[in-house]
Amino acid sequence: MISVEGLRSLLKEHFEGDEVEVRDMTGTSDHFEVCIVSAAFEGKSLIEQHKLVHAACGEHLTRAIHALKIKTSTP
Repeated sequence: MISVEGLRSLLKEHFEGDEVEVRDMTGTSDHFEVCIVSAAFEGKSLIEQHKLVHAACGEHLTRAIHALKIKTSTP
């Protein structure tokens, strides 16, 4: 299990200085919605952007996180 704050910290490490919002969708700490605004997404397809978020979540994505709703955009 990972907390909202734990996931936010993890994402902030990878998207330092960018806007990162995390919401627990079910209250069970395994279904999350993340919204990230980052210049790192410039010129990348939506799938490439989501792959960056998946990589930032690391092993938590396949173990502690059951569902991850992702919204990405550029500043």
